[in-house]
Amino acid sequence: MGTLYLVRHGQASFGADDYDQLSELGMRQSVLLGEHFAHHALKFDAILTGSLKRHVQTLQGILQGMKEEHAAAQPAPLVWPGLNEYDSAAVVAAIHPAPLAKPDTPEMYRQHFRLLRDGLAQWMSGTVSPRGMPSYSDWRDGIVRALDHVRQNVDGNVLIVSSGGPISTAVGHVLGTSAETTIELNLRIRNTAVTEFAYTPKRHMLVSYNALPHLGGREHADWISYA
Repeated sequence: MGTLYLVRHGQASFGADDYDQLSELGMRQSVLLGEHFAHHALKFDAILTGSLKRHVQTLQGILQGMKEEHAAAQPAPLVWPGLNEYDSAAVVAAIHPAPLAKPDTPEMYRQHFRLLRDGLAQWMSGTVSPRGMPSYSDWRDGIVRALDHVRQNVDGNVLIVSSGGPISTAVGHVLGTSAETTIELNLRIRNTAVTEFAYTPKRHMLVSYNALPHLGGREHADWISYA
């Protein structure tokens, strides 16, 4: 039986011109997770990552934290675009075509996530087709194919670095959750959180979700973030 570790990227740049870029905190979160993995002498037999900058940068931070002796023993990552996040701006625009100002107040952030929740539900049901995005079923298939690749081709420890949408969708797929539950899982996942599956050649099984083993100390309480 193998173990699959799914890691959400570190804090990105929500509200900036380029969200797809780790913040300084996001890199520190990633490095500390790598230190945690090294402390437990974790050796990965395969690494998969989405192709977004925040995925690649998070993996770089993890390997930096694992230090040379541990990082050098890790395999080269397989870039898997099917692990990329949905376009949240396109999802929101599908149900709210009028331009929205960048959120910079608590109420504007709440409005953004209300619209995102509604837009995700309508995309998942096939009610709307966000511009430039595949159907939900096609997007979901890219994530399921990554899970299938792991259980069919690897026997051991696997690291996936991705985003909240793909990771919550993977959990929803394994547990058979409703669309509403999958959305709630998505909107609760924290930066650099670790979700763990056990797997065999036939199936995946959820062990833990949204854990922060590297940020459990009081000194890291203000390192916990959601964007």
